[in-house]
Amino acid sequence: MIESLRTQAVAVLLLMFAGVVQAQPEVAWPEGWTVEPVPVQEADQAAQVSRQRAVKNDAAGNPQLVMELTMTQVERGHVVNLQGVLLEMRKSVQKDFARSGYQSVCNKIHAAQLSRLDALETTCTITQNGRHVLSQTLVAALDEDKAYVLSYAGQAAAYADSQDQILAVRNSLKL
Repeated sequence: MIESLRTQAVAVLLLMFAGVVQAQPEVAWPEGWTVEPVPVQEADQAAQVSRQRAVKNDAAGNPQLVMELTMTQVERGHVVNLQGVLLEMRKSVQKDFARSGYQSVCNKIHAAQLSRLDALETTCTITQNGRHVLSQTLVAALDEDKAYVLSYAGQAAAYADSQDQILAVRNSLKL
């Protein structure tokens, strides 16, 4: 009898909180990539943010490409200016590279796809002493009460050589 009541109580609690628990996006990382844990920040917990990251290393174990998917819960009724958010992110990327002695040029924000969602995208080419050394792409999309950002960056050659894998990840996302 007590066991039955416990089972019913647990079932009721699960039903009550089913709407509160946020499903994590599913990412099919390419074979050979290393999935890295992303430390949870206190601000992330408060804002209901989840992050997933994977790294493609060379034969010596040096990172060549990093991809990260971030999902943020959006308050009901809040209107997100996706273009404005992406502009701010792009500025931040450019400032960070400039502080490290790199120059960067980013293309115009344009329409794109992220899984099944319409998205906006921009890619930055990072140079040092006139030589292309890194590339970084930012893709942002909205879906009802969630915002997604997929960011990937890497050494120029690895970035170019990994386009098929990157596209496969983008297309296979379950958001």
